[in-house]
Amino acid sequence: MKTIQELAQIRQRALDNVNLRRDNHGMRIIVGMATCGIAAGARPVMLKAVEEVQKRGLHNVTVSQTGCIGMCRLEPIMEVFDESGEKVTYVKVEPDMIPRIITEHIVNGRPVKEYTIGYYEENN
Repeated sequence: MKTIQELAQIRQRALDNVNLRRDNHGMRIIVGMATCGIAAGARPVMLKAVEEVQKRGLHNVTVSQTGCIGMCRLEPIMEVFDESGEKVTYVKVEPDMIPRIITEHIVNGRPVKEYTIGYYEENN
């Protein structure tokens, strides 16, 4: 950092990242970040979700974290709430699954069934 303009740019990037995590009455992505989730790999999942939302410029989508969701054996867990409050729970989430979830579910409104808890429970 050599100039005040560079500092202002760094500040704006940080504020943009924080704003992705605020509730703005659109869709919400919640990642379980208790110790069980973190141990299972939730931190890279959360970072990838923030990155994808930011990359696509999805201003009506909030990415945030929560504590234990209560199903430790299925971590990392990511819940997606639409504008009406309808929830879809994704389990055993890996960072490479995030672009598909963002494209199909967040952008096009079609949950990725094979990543959901219902599909997982029926097939395992």
